[in-house]
Amino acid sequence: MLKTGAEIFWECMVREGVDVVFGYPGGAIMPTYDAMLNYPVHHVLVRHEQGAAHMADGYARATGKVGVAIATSGPGATNLVTGIGTAMLDSVPIVCVTGQVPVHLIGGDAFQETDVTGITLPITKHNFLVTSVDEVAQVVREAFYIARSGRPGPVLIDFCKNAQIDKTEFIYPEEMELPGYHPPKRAPVEELERAAEMIAQAKRPVILAGHGVLKSGAMAELQAFATKTQTPVALTLLGLGGLPATHPLSLGMMGMHGEAYCNNAIQQADLLLAFGMRFDDRVTGNLRTYAPRARKIQVEIDPSEIHKNVRVDLPLVGDLKTILGELIPIVEPGDHEEWLDEIADWKADTKKRDILAWPEDGLLYASHVIRDLWEFTNGDSIVTTDVGQHQMWAAQYYQLEQPYRFITSGGAGTMGFGFPAAIGAWFGHKDREIWAIVGDGGFQMTAAELTTAVQEGANVKIAVINNSYLGMVRQWQEFFFEKRYSAVYMKSPDFVKLAEAHGVPGRKITQREEVGRAVAFAKETKGPVLLEFVVEMEEAVFPMVPSGADLDAMLRRPIRR
Repeated sequence: MLKTGAEIFWECMVREGVDVVFGYPGGAIMPTYDAMLNYPVHHVLVRHEQGAAHMADGYARATGKVGVAIATSGPGATNLVTGIGTAMLDSVPIVCVTGQVPVHLIGGDAFQETDVTGITLPITKHNFLVTSVDEVAQVVREAFYIARSGRPGPVLIDFCKNAQIDKTEFIYPEEMELPGYHPPKRAPVEELERAAEMIAQAKRPVILAGHGVLKSGAMAELQAFATKTQTPVALTLLGLGGLPATHPLSLGMMGMHGEAYCNNAIQQADLLLAFGMRFDDRVTGNLRTYAPRARKIQVEIDPSEIHKNVRVDLPLVGDLKTILGELIPIVEPGDHEEWLDEIADWKADTKKRDILAWPEDGLLYASHVIRDLWEFTNGDSIVTTDVGQHQMWAAQYYQLEQPYRFITSGGAGTMGFGFPAAIGAWFGHKDREIWAIVGDGGFQMTAAELTTAVQEGANVKIAVINNSYLGMVRQWQEFFFEKRYSAVYMKSPDFVKLAEAHGVPGRKITQREEVGRAVAFAKETKGPVLLEFVVEMEEAVFPMVPSGADLDAMLRRPIRR
């Protein structure tokens, strides 16, 4: 049966299991929007295409499925770019579809023509320019396969208007085999045996658990491996939830704003086991002095990450879940009681410095707000964040016992990500409580999606941490630029009135004793709710590793007596 390219597109989408897409229509993609009406796919009309990409991203991270964003050509396509780059750096499977001018107009500077495949080449796992209707089915099939397989990532399909309108015989490509693309699965047995020997020899081992733990679904294997070998586990920002926060072997978050005892353990280790992490600069600090006495084993599905930032002694290239499953039976049971006791002493010192140990002084601190939010939600919500101080406080004080509950922009550090990502997550888990913890700066970048949330009835709760500053930039200026504040004070709107203008109920909180009542109000109210927390303006995130400093050269919070 003959079908248009647009119809074939949606036929393939349905077969890929897509039931929701996020987008914004326009001239070059209009035939695809017209055909959509005949298929069981729900379209979410965003208020800005960046929101569509972030919603697709949040949906993908929360569900493990491929998220889909759609835009027209020109500015519609370029508005997706920030979201695509965000997904690329965090290995998130999304497929972005953009309209393009008819093929005979390409290169002629036609209305709203932009070379979006050229623009996105460095920030996509792969991209396609579809110029003929005969390519549509194969391209869509390949796009989803590439996005979700191996190390996941974003794929872009630029869809010429003629290819949407023209007709051809629809044949769905059931089999998928791409020459030259064979993601590795398992490591050689002799390399696994060598790894087991290195693990047996270690006296002060540390596991570095990254986003790859969640991507491969290796949470049970990580816990089994750590328990058998009695190895403490440090987590990256995107690895949080890979091991329960209350697990006795959990060291919490590592890196620039990681736990001091965690960073000390890494620097004092004699063996690092990097599981699905890429030694990002925010994790390592000064590379020349990073874990100087440690041998290093890296388990990683992407061969390009091996030796990229840190040279390792033994790379194990393949799927983390598979490799750990084969490694656990051959490693010897470990006994590192002395090492764990030393770490426990460091942990006790950190607790003395924690702001949670401070006596009440009548002020509202952002870290207290997030800790209270954790308590009043029983630590069981899906939490999304923007980027900055509140992101780090959320990572530190919203303790995660389950995976796939903390959704944040790691590699790109994208402000404006948190709220649209929460809407996307809600479409994947309408039965779960979802909180977007956002800053006053980042929230204003995508606040227009409040109306999207209302239109869709998205039961998303928004916690705006308002300190009237671009907080992390202000903190750097305080610590490293002699408190010479430049372009960081932010005059914000009345967030409660802004929310109400969109049809979202809101409350403003200025005292800690009000937090519980406000959270209860949000939980009891159906649909989106905004809570504005007016917090201390110059609260700082501790600890902090200065840029380029040794990982254990941390600025610590003074002990308050």
